[in-house]
Amino acid sequence: MLLALMQANARVLDVEANYAALDAAAGAAAAEGAAVLVTPELFPVGYAPLRLRAELDPAVLPAIREALAGIARRHGIGLVYSLPSVTESGSWHITSTLVDGAGAELLTYAKVHLFGDDERAAFSPAEAGPAVVDFHGFRTSMVICYDVEFPETVRAAALGGAELLLVPTALAHGFETVPQVLLRARALESQLTIAYANHSGTEDGCEFLGGSVIAGPDGSLLATAGPEAELLYAEVEPDAARKAREVVPYLRERRPEVYRSWGI
Repeated sequence: MLLALMQANARVLDVEANYAALDAAAGAAAAEGAAVLVTPELFPVGYAPLRLRAELDPAVLPAIREALAGIARRHGIGLVYSLPSVTESGSWHITSTLVDGAGAELLTYAKVHLFGDDERAAFSPAEAGPAVVDFHGFRTSMVICYDVEFPETVRAAALGGAELLLVPTALAHGFETVPQVLLRARALESQLTIAYANHSGTEDGCEFLGGSVIAGPDGSLLATAGPEAELLYAEVEPDAARKAREVVPYLRERRPEVYRSWGI
């Protein structure tokens, strides 16, 4: 399966401009034969937690979701997008959604680990673990940005059967070791492919790193982006995770009862 990652600079609260960028990227990725396009955290509305909380009307979110599903349908490509959501109790979460090439929703996830004062002021942390679905023959899951930096989150997806982890992110300059070191370690220790799609440029005063990454289940770097906007591609073999887990069976040889005795 060919994965595509969109690395781009969003315009904060300019949804129409962000639609146009997403539509162009989806069309280009579909033309290359990609099965899915992974886009950055909160890209359709821009990454600006405090402004989103103050200025974004939650009533527009269903229409945004439908427009994004329409982009997937128009190009016949799976799409991962990230948006705020508001619960019945009024809590704001950062979410990600996977739709298929017909625009049907396959998977949703709400961010468990919030990063920084702005995110914590604007959003509430979720608690549900990452779910797993079949997508083009791959057991597929999602987490968001800071979540992937915690081994427990990725391991939960792997123990649920995930072979592919899709990660919208918003990573600033100064954290270069996250995509280049930590992401590869996460992929290796849980033996799955991680596709990590970041912003580029500056949004609401935040200068983003770029550096999007696709890491294989053996820790190999399948593709990496520079600092500027680009589409990143990597081919993932259907049995890549199985082969890695046969060589070194980390998941099978875990000893959770011992770890509990250690207080973990």
